[in-house]
Amino acid sequence: MRAGVSPKGKREVEGVTPSSGNVFADLGIPDAGVALAKANLAHRICEVIREKKLSQTKAAAILGVTQPKVSDLVRGKLDGFTVDRLLKFLNRLGQDVEISVRPAKGAKRPADTRVVYA
Repeated sequence: MRAGVSPKGKREVEGVTPSSGNVFADLGIPDAGVALAKANLAHRICEVIREKKLSQTKAAAILGVTQPKVSDLVRGKLDGFTVDRLLKFLNRLGQDVEISVRPAKGAKRPADTRVVYA
């Protein structure tokens, strides 16, 4: 493989496709924007649980779910969780959630869903 430098200064390797910034889209997963949003929300929930030094049992009591559901969340098994439910979990953990809607940047790409947190 030969390496080169792109016009933007990023290193390119022959035969390697650069990431779009969404691994789910890169893998062809349907609803990739939602999948990434759920992953980011779950990540933040896990950070808050860790910051508050909560056991899975205590976290489950706060979130109103069973301990196995918290285990699924921590392990990234997100099929049983909607974005709405994850947002409610953040609220129950004492986190404000702000949703911002704006026009998509650039006409060449579809609109996107993302999670940004401080």
